[in-house]
Amino acid sequence: MGIYAEKKDSDFIQVEPGTYVARCYSMIEIGTVETEFNGEKKKSHQVNITWELPTETAVFKEENGPEPFVVSKTYNLSMHEKSTLRKDLESWRGQGFTEAEAKHFDITKLLGKPCILSIIHEFGKTDPTKKYVRISSISKLMKGQECPPQINQTRLLSFENWDENLFKVLPEWIQDKIKSSEEYSSMFEPSMAVRDDKVDSLDDLPF
Repeated sequence: MGIYAEKKDSDFIQVEPGTYVARCYSMIEIGTVETEFNGEKKKSHQVNITWELPTETAVFKEENGPEPFVVSKTYNLSMHEKSTLRKDLESWRGQGFTEAEAKHFDITKLLGKPCILSIIHEFGKTDPTKKYVRISSISKLMKGQECPPQINQTRLLSFENWDENLFKVLPEWIQDKIKSSEEYSSMFEPSMAVRDDKVDSLDDLPF
């Protein structure tokens, strides 16, 4: 009789692929970090945005009872006409941006706003056994469609309004990424990094 070492399936629950109503509740400024694409390294100012799926719940921790699934996406903080952030926002609000609007857009307007998310599953490139949840598209609610009230508490972290308590409860991978940013270094070692200008609000549309 053999003695077998086994790889157990993860007990981490993932939302099934599909289309869901969602509400944005979390926005975390990551800062300026080094990224690599097709072997080319560059610096990008990033933000992580998270949505809750109020119609899809599960028990992740017994003490908390049923909670909504959440999904997130990290963007380069750019409103260039070819940027992913701009394309997703235009699809979300069902209207393009004028150049004046795109020049200075306060993305914190997204907090609390409902939308429709299309969710897919992808397998890891380096480890095909790992399955990840990805947002494939964002769009506005259909006419007459409603999204349930927000369940999770709104979370907003920026370097201009730093919240150490919020930072400490973020997932470790986000904390590590923030710590690698120029902005984080400049808060503790001002000579280490230079802060970029922040964007201002300029839009009287829903966001």
